[in-house]
Amino acid sequence: MSGGIGGVPPEQEDPRADLIWGTVPRLVEDAAERHGGTEALVDGDLRLTYAQLAPEVDRYARGFAAAGVGAGERVAMWAPNCAEWMLAALGALRAGAVLVPLNTRFKGGEAAYIVRNAGVTTLVTVRGFLGTDYPALLAGEDTGALTRVVVLRDEGDAGPGPDGVPVVALGELLRAGDGVDPAVTADRSAAVRPGDVSDLIFTSGTTGHPKGAVASHAQTLRTFGTWSSIVGLRAGDRYLVVNPFFHTFGYKAGILACLMAGATVVPEPVFDATKVMARIEAERISVLPGPPTLYQTLLADPRRSEHDLSSLRLGVTGAAVVPVELVEAMGDELGFDTVLTAYGLTESCGTVTMCRRSDPPGVVSATSGRAIPGLEVRAVAEGREVPTGEPGEIVVRGYTVMSGYWGNEEATAEAIDPEGWLHTGDIGVMDAAGNVTITDRVKDMYVVGGFNAYPAEIEAILRGHEAVAQVAVVGIPDERMGEVGCAYVVPAHPAPDPDELGRAILGWSRGSMANYKVPRSVVLVDTLPVNASGKVLKRELRERHAAGVDHVVTNERSE
Repeated sequence: MSGGIGGVPPEQEDPRADLIWGTVPRLVEDAAERHGGTEALVDGDLRLTYAQLAPEVDRYARGFAAAGVGAGERVAMWAPNCAEWMLAALGALRAGAVLVPLNTRFKGGEAAYIVRNAGVTTLVTVRGFLGTDYPALLAGEDTGALTRVVVLRDEGDAGPGPDGVPVVALGELLRAGDGVDPAVTADRSAAVRPGDVSDLIFTSGTTGHPKGAVASHAQTLRTFGTWSSIVGLRAGDRYLVVNPFFHTFGYKAGILACLMAGATVVPEPVFDATKVMARIEAERISVLPGPPTLYQTLLADPRRSEHDLSSLRLGVTGAAVVPVELVEAMGDELGFDTVLTAYGLTESCGTVTMCRRSDPPGVVSATSGRAIPGLEVRAVAEGREVPTGEPGEIVVRGYTVMSGYWGNEEATAEAIDPEGWLHTGDIGVMDAAGNVTITDRVKDMYVVGGFNAYPAEIEAILRGHEAVAQVAVVGIPDERMGEVGCAYVVPAHPAPDPDELGRAILGWSRGSMANYKVPRSVVLVDTLPVNASGKVLKRELRERHAAGVDHVVTNERSE
């Protein structure tokens, strides 16, 4: 690959700035006018052009209106990636509602907490996805203001639903909507203002209870108009959306970005390498964003040569370390013309910095790019901006920043300072060009005998050991040192003697890093717990260690 990963010329910073949609409902209408004959949504036998998408979205909107969903009411989406998710979400927004996406991995109590906290009145969900009856998970849970449940797909035996809450099938909702005059939803759509709340996307809860980040229609559309411009998403692209719709990456950088560009949404509910490669070939997929593990899995699959993947041209990744070898292999072996990395968080509409198409592979691999146009990004420590190359907390100010956490003024004040800077909680360094490299989480840092230990730095060193495939380091309490490190390691190969391998890793560590960085102990595991965006749940690892459920190999040598 040549510089720029395929020689693509630098993009204009934001050529779509003149396209002001204002609201998501207006975006759907505009897409029908601008991209009418282009396929908008493909899922199994369902194939809708943009001209067909708009009336179908209105059909869902009329269904919500018939059910009594009012303007500003919260509608929760608890379902896998599918056509109905997209249509119901866009329909709810057209009816004037606010979206509250829910993680499909949630158990009943976790989902009920968000439903209750957000004041959700309507829950849109499924039965039977991966053998789970989602309404039944809420039986016996306090669901607050919830008054109705709509089941998009019913693939299993019906169990109980939330106590006292009626459960209706999607078909029933849509049939009721047939009796609603389209003028009603047209008026509702027109009444939605750009500054109105469009969605509450709750944080992953890796450090405590999830909190709902409030985003407006205008900031969402401006952010992902910029995002789609920078990555080079274009009309006619066919976008396999593997990233969950309940996450910003899947919903906003997926569905909404496609609507803005005139690309085709092809939902994929679960990542399976064989199925994904078959869909790439069958649907001539050109855009495939995802975490690094997605591409690594495709590269390692022995059946890859059996599939024609030549349609691929654009990959966007992040959320983890991206080796330069992976970036190069994505071009050389998977055929991507463009590979970009980015950094963002829920509280900043999912986007803060992005690499550009003109960046060489080393920049794409080693950094998450620089601030998108219109944002200010700094690295600070003790209230002051740190020099170039020095670690500090990444802070961001500008239009992507949430207005606050839903119903939580105290947490909002902790996250956004009086000058409008969002404190991300991420430790990073910035180079002279403004490119950001995230090195750690503020809350993951631990102090060993007075020295700050950064897990991401230690993990990067440990990955240099031939026996380490994946690793996560957490700080655990220690009576003498305050805290010490414990490394959870996924071995590259099965270990005949786990204790021997653990001791070997610890011994190697003593010769590879400063004493205070050397983990005190190692735990060998088959997998690391991660959330939907691929981030390791370190709180869970700390809890496991505290509970004493793991076999721990200890470094007896003192610091």
